[in-house]
Amino acid sequence: MNLRHQLFFLLTVLLIAGCGAARPSKYHQLTVPTDNGGDPPGEVFPVTILMGPLLSSHLYREDHIVYSSDGENMGVYEYQRWAEPPTEMIEEVLFRALRSSGRYRAVYAQRSSIRGDYLLHGRLYDFKEVTGPSMSARLALDLELRDTKTGDTVWTHLYSHDEPVSGKDVSAVVAALNRNVHRATNEFTTSLIQYFSAHPPTAPPSPAP
Repeated sequence: MNLRHQLFFLLTVLLIAGCGAARPSKYHQLTVPTDNGGDPPGEVFPVTILMGPLLSSHLYREDHIVYSSDGENMGVYEYQRWAEPPTEMIEEVLFRALRSSGRYRAVYAQRSSIRGDYLLHGRLYDFKEVTGPSMSARLALDLELRDTKTGDTVWTHLYSHDEPVSGKDVSAVVAALNRNVHRATNEFTTSLIQYFSAHPPTAPPSPAP
């Protein structure tokens, strides 16, 4: 009887342990850069830009934080996640940065019913932790601007950078990825302004009285 009681007690303990609270997931998000380099507001280009989607592999269309080594191995953290898929977060950061710049007549999401003059879209290649001799946060993103009237691609810009990680935990990786997105956003917005400055768009004629 004593042995049976001991086995029953052991099984009960195992069941209680198995039914305990699951490890909680921790969620992270990107922030929108607020530093415009101190540049004074410039001319407003008479164009409406539509922010289109960012294409990517399924890894970056889900909410897991991705890690990799210098080789080909990749994985995801189970309990460290993004608040939204990286493609959607980066798209939102770019959208808000363009809109808040005040350099364009209007900036809308492509999913709106607004018809724009240009469509900005792209592909996310890398957004991950890279471990090796030193740890870094890698972002590789390619954007292109298409004239919606002609269908021609008028501007492209590839950004690729490994941001050093100043720590060994996932929060440090997230902070480095966030800095990398800020750096990319500033680079993209500056390049777009340079394009429109070199190719001034023609304002639509005023309606007849």
